[in-house]
Amino acid sequence: MVASEQTLLTSQQLDTLSINTIRTLAIDAVQKANSGHPGAPMGLAPVAYCLWQQFLRYDPANPVWPNRDRFILSNGHASMLLYAMLYLCEVRGVNPEYESTGDFAVTLDEIKRFRQIDSRTPGHPEYRLIAGVETTTGPLGQGIGNSVGMAIGAQWLAAHYNRPGFEIFNYNVYAFCGDGDLMEGVGSEAASLAGHLKLPNLCWIYDNNRITLDGPADWSFTEDVAKRFQGYGWNLVHVTDANDLSMLAKAYNNFLQTNDRPTLIVVNSHIGYGSPHKQDTNEAHGEPLGEEEVRLVKKNYGWPEDAKFLVPDGVLENFRQGIGKRGHDLQQKWQASFAEYTKKFPELADQINRMQRRDLPDGWDKNLPTFPADAKGMATRDSSGKVLNVIAQNVPWLVGGSADLATSDRTRLKFEGAGDFQPGSYGGRNLHFGVREHGMGAALNGLAVSKIRPFGGTFFNFNDYMKPAVRLSALMEIPSIFIYTHDSICLGEDGPTHQPIEQLATLRAVPGLLLLRPADANEVVEAWKVILQKKHEPAVLVLTRQPLPTFDRSKYASAAGVAKGAYVLADAPGGKPDVILMATGSEVSLCVTAYEQLQAEGIKARVVSMPSWDIFEAQSDEYKRQVFPPSVKARVSVEAAATLGWSQYVGPTGKTIGMRRFGASAPIKDLLKKFGFTTENVVQTAREAIAQSKS
Repeated sequence: MVASEQTLLTSQQLDTLSINTIRTLAIDAVQKANSGHPGAPMGLAPVAYCLWQQFLRYDPANPVWPNRDRFILSNGHASMLLYAMLYLCEVRGVNPEYESTGDFAVTLDEIKRFRQIDSRTPGHPEYRLIAGVETTTGPLGQGIGNSVGMAIGAQWLAAHYNRPGFEIFNYNVYAFCGDGDLMEGVGSEAASLAGHLKLPNLCWIYDNNRITLDGPADWSFTEDVAKRFQGYGWNLVHVTDANDLSMLAKAYNNFLQTNDRPTLIVVNSHIGYGSPHKQDTNEAHGEPLGEEEVRLVKKNYGWPEDAKFLVPDGVLENFRQGIGKRGHDLQQKWQASFAEYTKKFPELADQINRMQRRDLPDGWDKNLPTFPADAKGMATRDSSGKVLNVIAQNVPWLVGGSADLATSDRTRLKFEGAGDFQPGSYGGRNLHFGVREHGMGAALNGLAVSKIRPFGGTFFNFNDYMKPAVRLSALMEIPSIFIYTHDSICLGEDGPTHQPIEQLATLRAVPGLLLLRPADANEVVEAWKVILQKKHEPAVLVLTRQPLPTFDRSKYASAAGVAKGAYVLADAPGGKPDVILMATGSEVSLCVTAYEQLQAEGIKARVVSMPSWDIFEAQSDEYKRQVFPPSVKARVSVEAAATLGWSQYVGPTGKTIGMRRFGASAPIKDLLKKFGFTTENVVQTAREAIAQSKS
């Protein structure tokens, strides 16, 4: 059949025509951009077509319907597959606040602008750029990692909000993935966790095309994937021909009928399907086919060889009558049910609506503790645990856990009814991620895009094992919360492998990531207040293992200054200091003791607590000058971490006390003395800064 024939098509012919439209749109977009990955969309087009047309519970006219199935393209380099589906299914657009705009998320013109500046069709799918992209994918393994969080979220929502006669949440999560996703460590962590949790609403579709970017997959990947997933406890289905729609439908039905474990569908496909010279080669993976090869491919498809971006008559209508009509009917039925649910369970419905808008419940900050002055004080991990347990009782959808460190990082929710999220018992609010930091970070992001408010904790140095997920949370602008304890060399005897040195500088460099390192228990309270009110910013909360003094706020400034990122904690008489001492976290108390000694010596000092550079940089220039008067050149920064970045605050005549090497294994007091974190050294450095500022 030639695509241009205007005849009454059989159902099978219309399927083939629609599938080849997906393929040729991908081929033409990549060719026009002279950049991209045509091979995977060519091979996976029928797999996506079968899923979307027959099975996906998704309404293109309402792409943020809360009970929609989620589709994730974890092999994000195949982005044109997703963009073609969004265009052909006529998915409507939404604005950054998740409200419908009425226009189309992806138009044919946008497909023609694939990979171009300011287009809606970037090289890899990006969350919040266009509707229909459920999460940002590109770094391989992240999409399937996110899918586990989404599946957890769906089960948790169902456990909390479904009622007899009202199945408000019962959606499934589908993720396409390739060899790269399954080779990446995060993919293994995610699969292991999903298997343990027996998530029956999770389905991965593995594109077994036996080709990687460099060449044949068996150059580097010869494991038996099916046996590995069998060991994880997954349900296994094998489709031997990606072009067999009947076999694909049976596989999807097998998933839907499996209620006790996640499902992996292994699909044998041909990368670059239909290309006479590049099918089943790595040349079809990551570069355009070339004009002559494109013509030959289209000839194989029965397509007009010189036509570009052709959408034959009947194709759009086919999708309208398929996923369009089916999805609309499902969504309307759900809306009617939710309207009745709202009448019977108004409080629960209000919670669901607030979650969708990322709004907080009324009274979310009630009963927060105020910590009295205490020279001995407490570790900020301890005060954080207390605050977290109060807030979690006020915000029912605040859910999280730890990478097997909850007893140490104080992330366990202990109040009555908190419970544990475990296989077959999906209502618990304590998640147990095991020693899977990367998998945890990816799952947290999956929970966040599901509109649950997630938190996850571990030791600060293990940020190395979850940094890709942290970075993506900032790129996606989602409010994941990362709690890091054991934040400095003050771990002591654990030694340099566990003592974070460069982590603060690393995370401060991430655009859009909110980092807070509070100095005492009351700053912890204020930090949590800041974090919870963010809708589109992820946050990192950095906490101590060792006790810190709780400042006497009748003597020093209110901890409410945390909301501005940096504030004057203690000041010189008349607000005219000779030297400014600045620090974050545990080193603020060191600056305070040095301040007291300098004052006793007649040296006028100011202490600035800087829990968040990010927030401080967003303040007005006037406020910044109030905190750091330009006339005061003598400045000293104190932080038990790498000194990178402090020069912007101390200036050319200032001094920095910090770490310029890795730590050591020794008792805390010995480490602090060795590396200069003593009152005597801060005082002496302040004197030197004053002298240098006058020279």
